[in-house]
Amino acid sequence: MAMQIGELEDGKVRPQMNVTPLVDVVLVLLIIFMVLAPMVTKSILARVPPKDDDETGRATVPADVPVVLTVHEDGVVDVNGREVAGDALPRELHQIFNARPDNVLYVDAEDDTPYGYAVRAIASARRGGASPIVLLTHKLR
Repeated sequence: MAMQIGELEDGKVRPQMNVTPLVDVVLVLLIIFMVLAPMVTKSILARVPPKDDDETGRATVPADVPVVLTVHEDGVVDVNGREVAGDALPRELHQIFNARPDNVLYVDAEDDTPYGYAVRAIASARRGGASPIVLLTHKLR
């Protein structure tokens, strides 16, 4: 606290607030938070699906087997190794997801697949109720 010295009306010393230390502390805290903010990492939880050895081609996929949508370079789409026509994909995925507790879909596109084919397949999968849609970045086989 600071004091004012001089002649006052009643002859008493009147205390005044000194805000300089407060401003110093606030500026130091601001600098600390600005330095630490970029260091705070954001993480994304991801589940890696187990290896899928089931190639039976059933209409429904068991709950413990991940649903993998593969887009080939010629535009052919298959679900867990079973080919599905492009317009039937939403209906097929809707049937699969009705029998499962989650609607997670893993999308795997071949290296030379045109971007438009992959986007079209993802849009159809979203219409079929897939959420979230996970893009695979490595080969499954």
